[in-house]
Amino acid sequence: MQNDPLSHGLWERSAPAAPATAPLADEVRAEVVVIGGGYTGLSTALHLAERDSKVVLLEAVEIGFGGAGRNVGLVNAGMWVMPDDLLRTLGPKAGDRLISFLGEGPAHVWDLIARHGIDCEANHVGTLHVAVGQSGLDEVAERYRQWSRRGAPVELLGPDATAARLATDHYKGALLDRRAGTIQPLAYARGLARAAMGQGAQIFTGSPATGLQSQGGGWRVTTPHGEVIARQVVFATDAYTRYLMPQLRTQQVFLPYFNMATAPLSDNLARTILPGREGVWDTREVLSSFRFDRQNRLVFGSVGALRNTGAAVHRAWAQRALARIYPQLGDVRFESAWHGTIGMTRDNLPRFHKLAEGVVSFCGYNGRGIAPGTAFGRFLAGWLRGESSDADLPLQPSQAQPVALRSLKAAFYEVGAQAAHLVDARR
Repeated sequence: MQNDPLSHGLWERSAPAAPATAPLADEVRAEVVVIGGGYTGLSTALHLAERDSKVVLLEAVEIGFGGAGRNVGLVNAGMWVMPDDLLRTLGPKAGDRLISFLGEGPAHVWDLIARHGIDCEANHVGTLHVAVGQSGLDEVAERYRQWSRRGAPVELLGPDATAARLATDHYKGALLDRRAGTIQPLAYARGLARAAMGQGAQIFTGSPATGLQSQGGGWRVTTPHGEVIARQVVFATDAYTRYLMPQLRTQQVFLPYFNMATAPLSDNLARTILPGREGVWDTREVLSSFRFDRQNRLVFGSVGALRNTGAAVHRAWAQRALARIYPQLGDVRFESAWHGTIGMTRDNLPRFHKLAEGVVSFCGYNGRGIAPGTAFGRFLAGWLRGESSDADLPLQPSQAQPVALRSLKAAFYEVGAQAAHLVDARR
């Protein structure tokens, strides 16, 4: 990771070291082989190992190399879509089950962090979905109505209360979700890996799964220098799928997202910015987000990729946009910048696939991977062990369906984000 400063940026520099791992170089046998070292894969491996299952995890590069090590670090409940929209898509019974399951997602994250002593800057103080303009205020008010009707611990803040929470009058209102908070995302992934290994899971990095063959009621997964023979296979590669099961990629449109971090702010200056330390994301179509890290660095992000012309465009926009929200920052300078990929499905909902007999996958988190990935991995471990049936699944199996013109749509997102930031930066 350290060879590319734009891959993981601040998170690579500030996370505790990953547990010692090595490439697979032999034949090993397991009950379950998990492919992918992000939140879903690591949670699955950890919860299987806690059940004394023999589990092997294969990661193509390093722990947290994909979205798990590049995201903003907001531990949010639910998905992008509002609860009522989810019910319309899945129906009342299946929709209610998934809404309840996702609403409990952050609690599983905080529980694992506490139980395993994961050092990941966990800050369980809530998140703020902030309203830009009247349309944004209408949106957060509707989210509040739908979540509060379900008993969620959310609070709708008016302009004055929002200004007090954020120490800026830039927003019309906000939805405070007390289930949520922030973490150092790469540190959390590495902590999950360390915990899983401590419970007996075997983790091999630098070991892409390049082959999959049925063998005697189970599966043989091959890597460049070894192989795993297991009864069950879990694909947890999501938007960073590369070699096998390409349908996991082709059902998603890839949305780039970048983050930039300031140098540590003085205590006096930091106290005048986001005093409650919540994680923040706004209602703009080309949304932006910000939060503090433990060292008083302000991490600011938005849609876009830091490559080609995008690097200069997004940096210039971020400097001006952040200064508009907090003028006391003055001439904003960023010491770190990095970007990653979000996989967006047609309906902005995740997917559960039975890819073959004994081969399954959860994917399609639409930028909400931390809590759902952790929760799905936890459930999947019990389901694989026969502790629950298909009727208990939080998401029923579906067939992966390719998205038409997905490459063109991804390019449109990248170019469109640049155009939006060019226009906004000149205001």
